[in-house]
Formats: sequence, C-alpha cells, structure tokens
Amino acid sequence: MGTERLRYLEALIVIVAICIGCSTKVEKRTAPPPEVTVTPVIQRDVPIYHEWVGTMVGNVDADIRPKVEGFLLTRLYTEGSFVQKGQAMFKLDERQAQAAVEQAQGNLERARAALTQAQIDVRRYTPLVVQKAVSQAELDKAVSMEKAATAQVEANQAALDNAKLNLNWTAVTSPISGIAGVAKVGIGDLMNPNTIMTTISSVDPIYVDINVAEQDYLRFKREKPQAGRRNLELILGDGTVFPRSGSLLFVNREVDSRTGTIQVRCAFPNPGNVLRPGQYARIRAVTELRKGALLVPQQSVSELQGVYQVAVVSDDRIVTVKNVKLGPQAGDMWIVESGLQTGDKVVVDGLQRIRSGITVAPSPFKNTLATPGTGGN
Repeated sequence: MGTERLRYLEALIVIVAICIGCSTKVEKRTAPPPEVTVTPVIQRDVPIYHEWVGTMVGNVDADIRPKVEGFLLTRLYTEGSFVQKGQAMFKLDERQAQAAVEQAQGNLERARAALTQAQIDVRRYTPLVVQKAVSQAELDKAVSMEKAATAQVEANQAALDNAKLNLNWTAVTSPISGIAGVAKVGIGDLMNPNTIMTTISSVDPIYVDINVAEQDYLRFKREKPQAGRRNLELILGDGTVFPRSGSLLFVNREVDSRTGTIQVRCAFPNPGNVLRPGQYARIRAVTELRKGALLVPQQSVSELQGVYQVAVVSDDRIVTVKNVKLGPQAGDMWIVESGLQTGDKVVVDGLQRIRSGITVAPSPFKNTLATPGTGGN
C-alpha cells in the first residue's frame, strides 16, 4: 500500500511539472510586442546656421590726452556716462597758459608799433627822394624795415594765436560722442601730452570681431559669395538674441598663420548704448538653404562605433535598423543625407527594447521639439 501511494505522488509531481512547463511556454508565446513611439520622416527646406564666437569693440575708441602740460584741477564728467563731442571733461591749471597769452599780446603790440614807424618812414622818404633831399639807399632801407616789421607782426600774431590755443586746451574736451570710461588720472597730477586721461568709445553702431576658419572662409567665398552679409544675429552672453540684426562690415586682409583663421568684423545698431566694448557674443548667420531636406528627431538616432543608426517601422510593424549618414543639426532635429526616404517611420522612444526583425506596437510620437531651422530677425 505504501509503495502504491509513493508511485501515485511521483506521478502527480510529474504531471504538475509538465503543466507548469506548458504554462510557461504559453506565456512566452503570448508575450505582447514591445511598445515604441514613432514619427514620420519630415521633409522641408531647412536654413543652415553657423555660429562664431566674437568680442564687441567700439567703432571708435579714442584715448583722451591733454595737448598741453599742466596740473589737473577738475574732472568735469561722470565716469561711464555718455558725453557729447566737444564736451569739457577735464580742467587743467591755466595760469601759465594765460601768462603766455599776455606775453604774446605784448610782443604783438610792440611789433605793430615798429611796423607803424616803418610805414611812416617810407611815406616820408618817398617824395624826398624825388626832390633829391634823401638818397635812394635810405628809402630802400626804410622799405626793407617796413617789410621786416610786417613779418614780425605776422610772427607775433601767430605766437598769440598759439598761446590762445594752449589756453583753450587747458579745458580737455571730447573729440567724439560716446561712452566715457573711468578716469585714469587724479586731481593734482601733472599732465603732459603723453598722459592718457581716459578712453571714450563710440558704440552706435557697435562692432563685433569674429575669427572664421580658413576652410569656412574659402567655402563661403566659393559657394555663397553673399552668404551672411545681411541679417546677422547677435546672441548675447546670457543666451538672449539681440533684437536688431547686423551686417558684415569687412574681412581682414590676411589669415593668421598661428590659428588658421581670418578676422571678420560685423556691425550692429546699438540705440541706447546697451552693448559695450569687451562683451562676449556669438554671431549666427544662415549660410545655406537645404532644399527638401529629410529630418528626424535627434533622440531617434543612436551611434555605434562611429556609425549612426535609426530604427524604421514598416506598415506591418516590423523593425528594420538602418545605417544613415547625418548632415548638420537643425534645431532639435538631424538632417539625414542618406539611408532614409520620405514616408519612413522612425522609432523615437523605446530603442533599447528593439532589434531588426521584431514586431512592435507603435504609437504616434507627440512632437514637442523645436521647429528646425528657425531663428533670425
């Protein structure tokens, strides 16, 4: 009886194991296909942007120096403020210049008196020569004295004019309208024509200097001679786009042999003097228009050992992994140069759960990505 019972239990265990195995196989056979999100390949004309890092400079940066020597008495402007052309900025001690003016005035008066006397002598001697009362030699001497006195008056007049200029130059004025920098001198300092007192920058328009790689420069000149000459965008240090567009001003005459780049200067309107010299900036420009470009989201592209791949889902929900050749980025999209065609549906989410040949459960991808190629003024 015990032996029969043991056999019965063994048979029951075998039946249960077989049932469990069959149940597992059924579960494996009936596992649902992986869920993925897909989006169709987009085809449209896409502007291609290039960006370069640059630095802002004033269109004129004028060092303010005194024309005469003297002690600095007063600073007449507010540092960092906008000053007009001809506005007084510093005042030097004018006493020495004033004394020079008075001395030159005195010399001029003496010269004028000497000229008057010489003219009287010429007028007196002229009729006397006719009457033989005075020799011709004396008249010639008087005429020479008159000419010398005239020249002396002119020289003294020039000296007086120069002295007056020096007096006026004791007030140091701005040669341009612009933003005045910090004063580099203090009250009581002795100024001379080599002293830099401050610097003024004219910043409307403001210039931005960028360095373009030699290869890019050659390609632009060869393919798009006018690319980027107008409607340049200026991206500021905080990432915002300056509301006014700029234009290319000039390309420098030579390539820097150390860096392999060439300097390019751009100009941007700057009303209100918001932009200042020395600011960091990026210049962005449309350098090419790709007609009928194929676009896919960046997250749909995977890379394996330098090979870029996308997963394409057919109408019968079968996955095919394809190698693709990528072009430049356009917003949050990749331009695909080869490997895909219009109408293909690529997997966006769920790439890690799939491989070629499997069946998937696709659902539409909700595209919240930025529109490719947007931007510009």
